[in-house]
Amino acid sequence: MLPYATAAEAEAALGRAMTRAEAAWLCYSASMPDHLLYCHNVAILLLLYTLAPLPLALLELRARAAPDGVAAAVMRPSTYKLQPRAHLSPAAFLRCYLDTGRVLLLTVGTLSLVSYPAVKMVGIRTGLPLPSAGEVAAQMLVYLLVEDYLGYWIHRLLHTRWGYDNIHRVHHEFTAPFGYAAPYAHWAEVLILGVPAFTGPAIVPCHMTTLWLWFVLRHLEAIDIHSGFNFPFNPTKLIPFYGGAQHHDYHHRVGGQSQSNFSSVFTFCDYLYGTDKGYRYHKASLEKAC
Repeated sequence: MLPYATAAEAEAALGRAMTRAEAAWLCYSASMPDHLLYCHNVAILLLLYTLAPLPLALLELRARAAPDGVAAAVMRPSTYKLQPRAHLSPAAFLRCYLDTGRVLLLTVGTLSLVSYPAVKMVGIRTGLPLPSAGEVAAQMLVYLLVEDYLGYWIHRLLHTRWGYDNIHRVHHEFTAPFGYAAPYAHWAEVLILGVPAFTGPAIVPCHMTTLWLWFVLRHLEAIDIHSGFNFPFNPTKLIPFYGGAQHHDYHHRVGGQSQSNFSSVFTFCDYLYGTDKGYRYHKASLEKAC
């Protein structure tokens, strides 16, 4: 809840006129308790999970019924599918969506209710001024690097025999991943993976809007690497050292015995710790076959 009753008070405290974004933030959040602003993460996550993978799901379903012919092959979604022989029914999509939505609501919703004191303790702020674009970009980079490194080691631990058999095997039910399967996991895994996601903001505190943006970005990235499609026009291909769908699809294809491609965002850790050798051999084999 912002300590300003009017825009004039806010501008007097800032010592300047508010930007349009700051005026909109003041109008929206001035009378709203901070813990409710933090709980927006739950609604944002569920809305994003519902809408963002939908185009990919429609492409997956269209790939099953695409017509034959040379002209159609150019537009056929299966042209870009990493595992073109793997197809899911609408019922499988619905089951995955409902099961995941239930787990996200119970775990993330409950966690949001009990973790707010920690959010305030690390210094996540809700007031004015809003952060600059440069500040937000720098914080996003830090959060991605921190989450990628910690997530790599947690992922490796989840592939130990106990971790896989008791927790991680749920996520690997789909050997050919797709967008809605990105957060499909055991409830314990959802909670465990929240640790590396929140560590970055704990180390480098940010504004509440930046925290929202971080969770949106992280979830979109997870959907992208689980998409099952390798689109040549995907803008993420311009990001240096970004793993992408092709990198993570190999991890799912190998399955529970996989000891390769544990990184969630970049490929640094897999290269440094030698856990990409199988993937590199696989790619070299494909290139020779072509």
